Amino acid sequence: MTQKLSFGEKFGYSLGDLAANIIFQAMLVLQFDFYTRTFGLSASQAAYLFLVVGLGVARPNPVMGAIAERPNTRWGKFRPWLIWTAVPFWIFGVLTFTTPDLSPTAKIVYAWVTYALLRVVYTANNVPYASMNAVITTDPDERLSIAVLRQIGANFAGLIIGSLAIPMVVLFSGGKVPEPLLRVLPRTLTAPLLLAVNWCHGMETRGYQLTMGLLLTLSMILFVVAFFASKERIQPNPQQKTSLAQDLADLFQNRPWIVLFLATVFYFGAIAMRGSVMLPYFRYVALNVSYFPWFSGFSLASLILGVACSAWVNAHMDKRHIFIGSMILTAALSAVLLFLPATNPTIFHLRLSSYTLDVPFSRVFLSEILRQFSYGLSGGIIWAMMGDVADYGEWKTGRRASGTVTAAVVFGLWAGLALGGAVAGWIQAGYGYASEAAQQSAHAQTGIVLTASVYTALAFVGAAACFVFYPVSNKQNQKIASELAERRKGFSAGVS
Repeated sequence: MTQKLSFGEKFGYSLGDLAANIIFQAMLVLQFDFYTRTFGLSASQAAYLFLVVGLGVARPNPVMGAIAERPNTRWGKFRPWLIWTAVPFWIFGVLTFTTPDLSPTAKIVYAWVTYALLRVVYTANNVPYASMNAVITTDPDERLSIAVLRQIGANFAGLIIGSLAIPMVVLFSGGKVPEPLLRVLPRTLTAPLLLAVNWCHGMETRGYQLTMGLLLTLSMILFVVAFFASKERIQPNPQQKTSLAQDLADLFQNRPWIVLFLATVFYFGAIAMRGSVMLPYFRYVALNVSYFPWFSGFSLASLILGVACSAWVNAHMDKRHIFIGSMILTAALSAVLLFLPATNPTIFHLRLSSYTLDVPFSRVFLSEILRQFSYGLSGGIIWAMMGDVADYGEWKTGRRASGTVTAAVVFGLWAGLALGGAVAGWIQAGYGYASEAAQQSAHAQTGIVLTASVYTALAFVGAAACFVFYPVSNKQNQKIASELAERRKGFSAGVS
């Protein structure tokens, strides 16, 4: 028997992804620019940091999956981690975006330690959270629905970071508070805002610190909401003996997992490459970083729309075909950036009461809107398939290891991010990217554009190629879920 979930539970659970992705999107969009322009690392130092720490901290992911399976609390195995990690998540998120007054060598050590600790806490939070998708319901269609809402939440976090973070950093670095904002804010918030702006005046380092502190406070609140909104229902056979070695051995006999793992590496490698260089693209190629929040806002709104449409598309097509088509189209639209001139956009004047809003738009914006919509059509497929892969493993072996399966795929995610971030950094270094420079050479600008277009496109094609070999159809998923539901009768007690 499958479990249908209320929209409230699915929405509440999805807020956990919004919370986690505030820091995840900050790492994608802001961290390379922060480390090289504000903190003081070179492009190659940032590349090695992303690679070594990224791969080093990603390796224990399967172990974290096994650890997450161990607790037997009244709230389940995975839910409590949302509460246990909420405060450390805030602490290390803020410290990572803090620039201490230290010697150059000590600052490098500080960057490595804080980034590593943030990644450890993120793993302790996100592996159990992602594992919940496989134990909330037995219904593959419900899992996809949950995954789509999660992706909307995650992409909304991207919208917050892409559209608001840089303006917040500028504001808290001594910028002028917009008059319309002062008019709409309650009096109780106006004074603290002006005080914070004055405290940060002329110091971009404090601007980053305060911006991340405020956004991560929102993350803590959302983790608590996700904890209370969700419920674990699927329990493994109580006679099943726990064995991490056996769980890992089972993975390598699970062909769907192998395909999903490799596709995840390429998928998130592409995201990391593109995400790392788009802020530098607007800073040094388009020569106006003030357009970046608009670019991010338009593109991420389109991405959210694409994700919202993905459930409808999945009702008419197989997950595998959707993913392959989405990746090929996304690759093509990524490559288009190579042929688009970074000219100043056309400015449209939007009248809002007594305030005129200047809205920029260009062909670069249009190509990104189309690219993000096509990318969004892949929706929550990777996340939904984690549960499908866990089902397949249980169906084949009689053993269920939701945490280990999820953690092993998340390892692929972080490996992809580490490799993608490192490759982006090395390409910039190879093309002569100069840290903390007011402008970059034409050669360095070419490196930025190639990374955002051609190299990103190749990684998306790699993800599509992996899914050609995915062996399980939607129809087979439903058959496996039904057979497992029959097997579980008698030992699935559920957790309140």
